[in-house]
Amino acid sequence: MDWRGDRIGAAHRGENPTVLAELTGGFAVIGDAQFLPGYCVLLGKDPSVTALADMPRGDRVQFLADADLLATAVERACRAIDPAFRRVNLDVLGNADAFVHAHIWPRYEWEPPSLVTRPVWLYEPDRWLDPRTALGTEHAGLRARITTELDVLANADTVRISG
Repeated sequence: MDWRGDRIGAAHRGENPTVLAELTGGFAVIGDAQFLPGYCVLLGKDPSVTALADMPRGDRVQFLADADLLATAVERACRAIDPAFRRVNLDVLGNADAFVHAHIWPRYEWEPPSLVTRPVWLYEPDRWLDPRTALGTEHAGLRARITTELDVLANADTVRISG
């Protein structure tokens, strides 16, 4: 089976090549599509959990706290690499993939004017599968920067969530 068919299981087995780090509440991964460079996802650790509300409160709060760490790491890395970086958007949707996950979207001034202030989901569907912006070796520097920022943040984090 291709790791994409079981992203969370592959992360647990060490077979998901997009994993940046394992956090307490989930796996931080860099997205397959990089048309907005730095796009990341926090995958919940249990693929059978389909909604935040299905998680025990402590696990849910930990997941959201880790999404915040990943978003901050993405913001720091993207701001350092691209002066046109604007902000980070977070989405917890679960419409296409039923398992709990959070999208971390960096946003840039160079985006098309019709989309720069709109949800990323309004981009044309072909953008998501464009081989020119698919995750590849050209993203190694950005990936390393996000991972470094995430490690610094996670190691300095004083927030402790208890069940």
